[in-house]
Amino acid sequence: MLEGTETVAVRFRGGGFTPLPGRYSAWLAFLIGLAAWQGVCSLGWVSPLFLPSPFRIAVALSQLVISGEIWPHLWASLIRIGGGWLVGTVAGLAIGLAMGLLTLARAVGMPMVSALFPIPKIALLPLLILWLGIGETAKIATIALGVFFPTVIAVYSGVDAVPRNLIRMAQSFEVPTAAIVWKVILPGAMPAILAGFRISAATALLLVVSAEMIGAETGLGAFVLEAGNLMQTDRLLAGVVILSLLGLVIGRAISILERRLLRWR
Repeated sequence: MLEGTETVAVRFRGGGFTPLPGRYSAWLAFLIGLAAWQGVCSLGWVSPLFLPSPFRIAVALSQLVISGEIWPHLWASLIRIGGGWLVGTVAGLAIGLAMGLLTLARAVGMPMVSALFPIPKIALLPLLILWLGIGETAKIATIALGVFFPTVIAVYSGVDAVPRNLIRMAQSFEVPTAAIVWKVILPGAMPAILAGFRISAATALLLVVSAEMIGAETGLGAFVLEAGNLMQTDRLLAGVVILSLLGLVIGRAISILERRLLRWR
C-alpha cells in the first residue's frame, strides 16, 4: 500500500444469489394461512360440506389413524409407489446412461423418448390391464412408465453436461473407460440425476393416486375417491393431507441422499 493513501472498506457484493435459511418464515406463512382458513370456516362463511375446517380435518385424520382404517390404504400405495419407482428408475438409469455415452443409443433412443414422453401414462392403464390383468402388475407398470421417461431425460442431460475437458484429461492419463464413467461422468451428472429423482418421485405419487382411482379397491387414491363419492369432505381432505405428508417424506429422503452424494460440491 502506498504511503498517504487511505484504506476504504468495500461492501461485499457477491452474495446476491446466496440462498438464506427461511425455515421460520415458511412455518409462519403456513400457520397464518391455516388460521385464516379456520377463521373463515368458524364464521360460517363457507359450508363445511364444501370446505371443512382444519380442526375437522385433523379430527378425521386422527380417527383414521387410531382406528387403523387408513393403514391398509397407505401400505398398498407405498408398495405400488416403491415397486413402480424402482423398476422405472433402474431402467431409466440404464437407458439414460447408454444414451449419454453411446452414439447409436442416442440416435435410436432420443426420437423414441421424445415421441413417447408426452403421452399421459394413466391413459395407458386400460391397455396395461388388458395385457397384464387387473392386479397389481398393471398399476406398477403404469407408475414405472411414468418414472422411466423423466429419469432417462435427467440422466442423459446430466451425462451430456459433464465438461468434456475432464473426460479428455482422464483419457490422456490412460484411465480405463469404466473408471472414467464411475469417477468422472457419474459424479458430474449426479446433480441432474437427483433432480430427476425428485421429478420422478412426484410423478409416481400422482400416478399411483390416478391408477387407484380407476382400478383399485385399496390405496390412498381409492380412499379419496370413495370419500368424495360419499361427500365426506373431511375424510377426503384427510387423505389429501396424508398424500402431502408422503410427498414431504419422499422429498426429505432425496434431500438426505443429495447431501451424502454431493458432499464434493
